[in-house]
Amino acid sequence: MTRAASKPSVPELPASLAEPIEAFARHIGSERRLSPHTLSNYQRDLEQAASLLQERGLRDWSAVSQHEVRALVAMSHRRGKGGTSIQRMLSSLRTFYRFLLREGLAKDNPADGIRAPKSAKRLPKTLDQEQVGHLLDSNAEDDPLALRDQAMMELIYSSGLRLAELVSLDIDTIDFRDGEMVVTGKGSKSRMLPVGAPAIAAVRAWIKLRVTLIKDPNEKALFINARGGRVSARTVQQRLARAAKLRGLDQHLHPHMLRHSFATHMLEASGDLRAVQELLGHANLSTTQVYTHLDFQHLASVYDGAHPRAQRKK
Repeated sequence: MTRAASKPSVPELPASLAEPIEAFARHIGSERRLSPHTLSNYQRDLEQAASLLQERGLRDWSAVSQHEVRALVAMSHRRGKGGTSIQRMLSSLRTFYRFLLREGLAKDNPADGIRAPKSAKRLPKTLDQEQVGHLLDSNAEDDPLALRDQAMMELIYSSGLRLAELVSLDIDTIDFRDGEMVVTGKGSKSRMLPVGAPAIAAVRAWIKLRVTLIKDPNEKALFINARGGRVSARTVQQRLARAAKLRGLDQHLHPHMLRHSFATHMLEASGDLRAVQELLGHANLSTTQVYTHLDFQHLASVYDGAHPRAQRKK
């Protein structure tokens, strides 16, 4: 198989770089029986790598060192390639060099041990405080299930509960007098959480009507469904999405969005990352640190308005 000659993004390569790629393409295309799509990916990655190496004055694969491969990774990253794409290019290079070693065209594999930069984490979606206020203060329904939904939303936002933690709550979990509860999270680890007054009031209102749905007097679940059994995670997801739609929220609401909103608003107000970590039940602080990146625009505006020598914008 010949190398594609009509790729404007890859300049013409010298034979010393191009011919080993062509030999490798024939090898994986015939001997390894790889799909045309996989073969195309290998060729594209290697041609782009060769182009970058050529920019650095290299014209022979045997002259490439680990230093050059690291430089290649850095160049790719600066030019906008993501971690996943760079990792695939490194994988292609490692496979390519194993072929070159077999053919006696290289003395070592300079791509071994080189890692791509990590891709940026996707930041969780959150509601701002005004949206949360509109969501939680707009309940006009007074049937038992609507009051249950209200109590569930209030509790998630009040205490940063995971969905699994919410549905596992029992009728005696919450200490109404002291405004606190103990929940069991990931790894069967328990933590004490405060419960805010609006959430306490919403749960009390729900409990008054919970008896109308109870079929088994021994049912311990705090939140039950219309048939009297413990509410499922799927039902919670559906009911919260329904509540948000009825109240005019312009985005799909899921339980974790309220948990993320809790974490973000707590961090904005307190700046105490360790405390937020404890409240969320994160084993590692690095998991909580994602919330420090969520609202930079808000923090920047606070900085501009508060710092006496900020004046970043006129």
